[in-house]
Amino acid sequence: MNILSIQSHVAYGHVGNASAVFPMQRLGVEVWPIHTVQFSNHTGYGAWKGRVFDGPSIEDLVDGIAEREVLSRCDGVLSGYMGSADIGTAILGAVARVRGANPKALYCCDPVIGDVGRGVFVRPGIPEFMREKAVPAADIITPNQFEIEYLSGMEVTTLESAKAAVSTVQTLGPDVVLVTSLSTHETPPDAIDLLAGEAGRFWRVRTPRLSLHVNGAGDAISALFFVHYARSRSAALALGEAAASTYGLLKRTADAGSREILTVEAQDEFVAPTQHFPVEDV
Repeated sequence: MNILSIQSHVAYGHVGNASAVFPMQRLGVEVWPIHTVQFSNHTGYGAWKGRVFDGPSIEDLVDGIAEREVLSRCDGVLSGYMGSADIGTAILGAVARVRGANPKALYCCDPVIGDVGRGVFVRPGIPEFMREKAVPAADIITPNQFEIEYLSGMEVTTLESAKAAVSTVQTLGPDVVLVTSLSTHETPPDAIDLLAGEAGRFWRVRTPRLSLHVNGAGDAISALFFVHYARSRSAALALGEAAASTYGLLKRTADAGSREILTVEAQDEFVAPTQHFPVEDV
């Protein structure tokens, strides 16, 4: 399997492609990474060096890959943080080129917009681009709770309202939606839920809530879910495997007291998770 992954990258730590590429490789996937930004570290540190690339730079790299005559062997495109609307346009151009060469290729969009407690943290124009352009073009999206609320225009406080929000967003285009972090009135204080929807059915996985604050976990779970879904074409199976691996990764990180997720140290969790959790048909 070959995946074109277009998202941010950091030299130190694990967010964006630095979080997504290695788990996919560990699962036996050939990844072709293109970076939308190249930073020294995650911006959560308050200071960083580097730059945001523009749309033409992304298009140039896709041109170079296309010249190798390999786009027909690309099984999917994964995108995350975009940085600017023109990068988003370049990403959708890449998706169109891949689909032109391989109509069976999937597009998984992690619609990075913001988060609960932080609000919108991307540049102006990106939230609208996600809702109006990127999400409708995607086969799969992996929003967090804040993002599914933004995309659906609905407040999510219960399981039923979460399911309704997922169904609403599916009318925009994507067949499969994974809500990567969900806390409703039904979610116990010591737990966190993940919810996947496909073809009118919904599945939930509930894992223990861990005491840690790290970046990059969303990028990892999107990549893991995408690979497992592309192989199985089952949202339920992909949800169970991605949730187990991500929990194992975060548990190892929390136990070590690390500020950065231990992507390399915990790599066995990607192929043989220490613990699986029930996948409930809800």
